[in-house]
Amino acid sequence: MITIENLTKYYGSNRAVNNISFTINDNEILGFLGPNGAGKSTTMNMIAGYLPMTEGVVKIDGVDISQEPVKAKKNIGYLPEIPPVYPDMKVKEYLSFCAGLKQIPRGKRKDEVERVSKLLKIEDVSGKLIRNLSKGYKQRVGFAQALLGDPKFLILDEPTVGLDPNQVMEVRSIIKDLKKDHSVIFSSHILSEVSEVCSRVIIINKGDIRAIDTIEHLESTFGGSLVLHIRVKGSKTVSASVIELTKGVKEILSIDEIAADEYEFAVRLDGDADEIRTSLMSELMQNKINIVEIFTERPNLENVFIELINRPARKTSLEGLLDEIVPVDSSAESSKKEEN
Repeated sequence: MITIENLTKYYGSNRAVNNISFTINDNEILGFLGPNGAGKSTTMNMIAGYLPMTEGVVKIDGVDISQEPVKAKKNIGYLPEIPPVYPDMKVKEYLSFCAGLKQIPRGKRKDEVERVSKLLKIEDVSGKLIRNLSKGYKQRVGFAQALLGDPKFLILDEPTVGLDPNQVMEVRSIIKDLKKDHSVIFSSHILSEVSEVCSRVIIINKGDIRAIDTIEHLESTFGGSLVLHIRVKGSKTVSASVIELTKGVKEILSIDEIAADEYEFAVRLDGDADEIRTSLMSELMQNKINIVEIFTERPNLENVFIELINRPARKTSLEGLLDEIVPVDSSAESSKKEEN
């Protein structure tokens, strides 16, 4: 487990990270999200021991990285946003050099370099100069060096940047497999990618944590109302009137004309989606409106992300959940105050 307590970083008078606390559990892939300049890379640099913190404590399996940096860093594999590769070295030379820096015994370095090269599928470029590689291959070489020595904890900052779609799928699969024996902090701007590989995420903005929770709970809490899309054939006026008067319909968000007498309505719902959809279909058919297509748009991580980064920052609890996520019970709070 990695434990981060009251982590803070100032650059001069500019506060980049503001007193944040959270944990990374064993065998977990934790998504780390935020807009540009939110403090993600700074935080990951401090966790990896690459950047000194202004205040706070980072413990890697109980080892304080400030007090015992060498011992703590032995358990960390780090891929920064810009891969730390030497362009004038060949791939195999570079990985062997990194294996030496990680104090992998000389007799085991060749096998370890071959292992990570095979895993990242870079054997075919092992004899090439890194400067002559594509951006995608450089990214995979950087990922390979992070895996050398099989560290327990991996910090991956935008690991799929520059990869083609096939390579992205391969790297995602690798990251998922790593969960069996590793813990991973995974940062990406591709939210669909985070949803696919992570179960829990941190959303950070302007140095403050906005949320720490499972994706499923965040989507149900912050995703907003469900939106029903329904394409009909018939009178636009009658259709709109029926939809507006159906119980559970909050508002019609948009009406698009698809063809002559064919329209698509986007409708915000307030209530049980299945019940509202059934009722709406029945009302439309009774009014001789043909239903061409109907589907419900579910809240997703993108909706949550936009919602949270545009909200004013609030303090997080020690468990990492915002007061926004778990509303405070006012009666319980009152009784606590009376007890105190």
